[in-house]
Amino acid sequence: MNPAAPKPKIVIICGPTGIGKTAVAIVLARHFKGQIIGADSMQIYKYMDIGTAKPTAEEQARVVHHMVDIVAPDEPFDAARYAKRARRVIVELCQHRIMPFVVGGTGLYIKALLYGLFNDDVSDPQIRTKLEAEADTHGIDFLHQRLRRLDPETAKRLHPNDTYRILRALEVVEASGKAIALHHREHAFAEQPFESLKIGLDMERELLYERINQRVEAMLAAGFLGEVKTLLAKGYTADLKAMQSIGYRHLVGTIRGRLTLAECTRTLKRDHRRYAKRQLTWFKADPEIIWKAPGQIEEIIRLVDKFIAADKESET
Repeated sequence: MNPAAPKPKIVIICGPTGIGKTAVAIVLARHFKGQIIGADSMQIYKYMDIGTAKPTAEEQARVVHHMVDIVAPDEPFDAARYAKRARRVIVELCQHRIMPFVVGGTGLYIKALLYGLFNDDVSDPQIRTKLEAEADTHGIDFLHQRLRRLDPETAKRLHPNDTYRILRALEVVEASGKAIALHHREHAFAEQPFESLKIGLDMERELLYERINQRVEAMLAAGFLGEVKTLLAKGYTADLKAMQSIGYRHLVGTIRGRLTLAECTRTLKRDHRRYAKRQLTWFKADPEIIWKAPGQIEEIIRLVDKFIAADKESET
């Protein structure tokens, strides 16, 4: 990309689960004749529709969606892969003068897309093998405790059962002598291929939590339990990263008799609410995000219009 040339413009629509990002994005994309690039770490998976609140067939027919249904639940995928693929889509859309709307609640995906990730080329197969053997012998919690000593910043943001990322973080520490968090700071997320307008959606907390509770009820009524049974029948095991996500691991517990459906529903609502809180904490840390309520669509349209028009004014 020519550094002297204007950077392609994109609009980010972010916020917590259940807030209504898809509905707002569809209105915007239709108004500005744009297309949607998903930024959701679960909606990338095929066959996982209900539990990920994936855009419906009708919604996808109204506006073209990218980065949805792109990998199987057992395929490896991460923020770096997401950024690489999504950037290709965005560049192609911009070349055809189609406005890209990046929509989702996975903050790390959006950050990787906008700023890149550090060059993750630190690896040592011997260290990796040793760590995997320790995980088998002592359990992943044992290694998570070690990570808390060596890289507390990374350990704090990783789930104690996130085997892949815990092993990777320890591999980086032991192979390079530096924590992943330090690698990130040194990189400083300096790579910025796009000019972005970031719009965050928020609402009064109790109202959001009620929407989340209703969404969980709607998912279950739509056949979420059957979706999980089908995934297991296809051979997608419960220990897969995708199957360990919110909702899927809860319903696996119900299928295997560890939770009643009532208890599963209660904990599923609670964990969705907690997830929404974590998402808001992540996004609220970004001072560039302009916050609006989902119902303020006319104001959001004016923001996007002004953002796009700035380019045209500079050309005259």
